[in-house]
Amino acid sequence: MACYLSNKLARFSSRNWVRTFRGRAIFRLLMLCLVVKLPMNAFASDGSATESLLTARKAVLVALEDNPGLAAMQNRYEALQEVPSQVGSLPDPMVNINAMNFPTDSFDRDQEGMTQLQFGFSQEFPFPGKLDLKEEAATFDAIAAGYSVDEMRVRLANSVKTTWWQIHYLDRALETLEKNKELLRQFIAVAETKYETGRGLQQDILLAQLELSKLIDQGITLVALRKHQSIQLNTLMDRPASTRAALADVDPSSMPGILSETELFAIADESRPTLKEKETQVEAALTRLELAKKDRYPDFKLGVMYGERAGDNPPFMGGSRADLFSVMLGVKIPLYAGRKQSRAISQQTAEVAKNRYALIDEKSAVRSAIATAVIDYQKSKDQSELFSTGIIPQAEQTVQSMLAAYQVSEVDFLNLVRSQMTLFNYELLYWKSVSEANQALSRLEAAVGKGSIYE
Repeated sequence: MACYLSNKLARFSSRNWVRTFRGRAIFRLLMLCLVVKLPMNAFASDGSATESLLTARKAVLVALEDNPGLAAMQNRYEALQEVPSQVGSLPDPMVNINAMNFPTDSFDRDQEGMTQLQFGFSQEFPFPGKLDLKEEAATFDAIAAGYSVDEMRVRLANSVKTTWWQIHYLDRALETLEKNKELLRQFIAVAETKYETGRGLQQDILLAQLELSKLIDQGITLVALRKHQSIQLNTLMDRPASTRAALADVDPSSMPGILSETELFAIADESRPTLKEKETQVEAALTRLELAKKDRYPDFKLGVMYGERAGDNPPFMGGSRADLFSVMLGVKIPLYAGRKQSRAISQQTAEVAKNRYALIDEKSAVRSAIATAVIDYQKSKDQSELFSTGIIPQAEQTVQSMLAAYQVSEVDFLNLVRSQMTLFNYELLYWKSVSEANQALSRLEAAVGKGSIYE
C-alpha cells in the first residue's frame, strides 16, 4: 500500500512540478519501498543479521530451564520429599551410663552393696498408627509441592508467551509507524511544492508536519514500551536485562479453533496442577485430623538397665555381689486432653474445612479464567479477521480514492491526511487484535493446564 501511494505521488510530481522535486520524489519512493520491505524484526534487531531470532516456544523452553524462581520451587519440592521417612521413623533411642550410689568418703566401688555402674537403653514408641499417619501427611505435602512446581511452570510459560506477544505487537506497531512517517514526509513534500507553485495552502504543510510530529512522539513511547517488555522477558528467561530480544516471524492468520467450554472445564479438572495441589492439601488435612484423634492415646517408653557391682557379699552369704538388671515401662497420660488434644482435633477439623473451601474457590477461579479467555480469544480472533479482510482493505481503497481525487483538486489535503491516519490506526488495531488473541490463547492454555485445548 505504501509503495502504491509513493508511486502515485511520484507520477503526480513528474507531471506538474519542477524537475528538481521529481528527483527528490523518486528518491523518497525508493527509500520508502526499502522501508516497506524491511524484515519484520528490523526494529528489534537493529539490523543484526547474525542474531538468533526468538520464537515464543524457544523463549518458554529457555525460561523453564533457567528461571531461578522455578528452580527454587523445584528444590523446595525435593526438600519436602525427604521429610516423610524422617517423621515416619521411631524417635532416636537413648543410651544411659550411670554411676550409682558411690560412697562419698572413699568413692570405693566395693564398699557398699548398692554401688554400681549402670548401662541402659531406652526407646520411645508412639501409639500404633501415629507414625504411619505422620508419614502419610508429609507425603501428601511433598506431592502438593510437586503440583505447585507444575503450576509455576504453567504460569511461567504463560508469562513468557504473553510478554513475547506484547513485544510482537510493539514491533509491528513500530514498523507500521515508520511506513506512515515516510508517507507523511512525502505528503509534506507534495504540500510544499503545491504551496510554492501557488496551488496549495500553508496550513496543509503545517497539518502534515503536526501529524508527523505526533507519529514521532508515538514512536518514542512505543520504543520505551518495547524496552520495558524486553527487560521483563529477559528477566523471565534469566538473561541480562540489556540482552536484545529479536523475535522470529510468525503467521498472524494462524488462529486455531478451540474446544467448547464444557470440554475445557473437564480437561482442567484432570490437568490443572493447582487443582491437584488443592485436592492433595485436602488429603493432607484429613490425615492430620486422624493424627490429632490418635494423639488422645498414650505413647510408650521402654527401657532396660544393667547394673555392674564390685566386691563380695557378707560372710554368711558368701560369693561375689551379683549384677542387677532392670526393665522400665513408661506411659504418657493425656492428662490435659481437654486443653490440648481436643483443641488440636478442633483445629484440624477447621483446617480440613479451609482446604475444602480453597479447592472449591480455586475451581471457580479456574472456570472463570477459562470462560474469560475463551471470550477474549474469540473476540480478538474475530476482530483480526474483520480488520484483515474488511476494514483495512476498505480503508486502503479510501486512501487510494482520496489520493486520486487530491491530484485533481477534488479533495482537500486535510481529508487525504485524515484518511491515511485512519488507515494507520486500523493497522495498529489489527496487530493489537492479533497479539491479544494469542495472549488470550496463552491464558487459556494456562487455565486448562497440560491438556490439549484445540479441536
